[in-house]
Amino acid sequence: MYVYLVAFVPLFYLVWIKCIYDRHRHTLRSSLKSTMNVSSERDTDGADVRALVVTAHPDDECMFFAPTIVRLVALNASVHLLCLSEGNYYNQGAQRREELLSSCATLGIPASRVTIIDHKNLPDDPKAEWSISLVSSAVLKHITAHSINMVLTFDGRGVSGHANHVAIYKAVRHLASTGELPKECVLLSLETVGLLRKYISFLDLPFSWLLPSHLCCVVGSKGYKQAKAAMLCHRTQLLWFRYLYITFSRYMFINTFQTIPQGPKNLKIY
Repeated sequence: MYVYLVAFVPLFYLVWIKCIYDRHRHTLRSSLKSTMNVSSERDTDGADVRALVVTAHPDDECMFFAPTIVRLVALNASVHLLCLSEGNYYNQGAQRREELLSSCATLGIPASRVTIIDHKNLPDDPKAEWSISLVSSAVLKHITAHSINMVLTFDGRGVSGHANHVAIYKAVRHLASTGELPKECVLLSLETVGLLRKYISFLDLPFSWLLPSHLCCVVGSKGYKQAKAAMLCHRTQLLWFRYLYITFSRYMFINTFQTIPQGPKNLKIY
């Protein structure tokens, strides 16, 4: 009896994951409608979404945001990427720029929608303190220029804890408090999960589905292969532990987002 139970529990869990994934494939449009506060009477699709993914370094787009980018592109959304540095920590900026463009093309973002900023005050350096006002102004400029109605970036823990990731969240949160954003623009932060959940791959899906979030994006085997191919474009970054990340990270399969509320807050500007 015990042997049957041991065999049944993993099987039941995998079937549950498959059911959740199948349901998600058919509910993402309604989730987007709810997230963007679109009237339930209005028939909308992904083409209404003009999304801006804001990252700190080349490879952030596929390491952390690939499931979201893949799903939005599949829904015919207009996806833009704003990368705030060339990733020049090891003086490989020029090469990493080309790797980023290749990665984005693999994910479905054309080069015309990719903007890479190379600013002396925004270095790729975990010890550097990025200016909130400089980052927020760059993001706002991009939102205005491309009529963006959805911004996706890191949360306050930056997924990996990198100071540059956290700085972007602080800048977007500041922007949310200024009243300068278009009313229809929604700000979303990528949820940081604990170490165990982070490295159980697609097995995290039930937790991501059950725990509250404002948007959940999930890919299957085809989307995972696309995310993996994008990761492999970043050849300068393919150290041994990156292969482990590609194999085990839930961020290759699953993204969950929380809304960054808009309204006045007392934030210190640097």
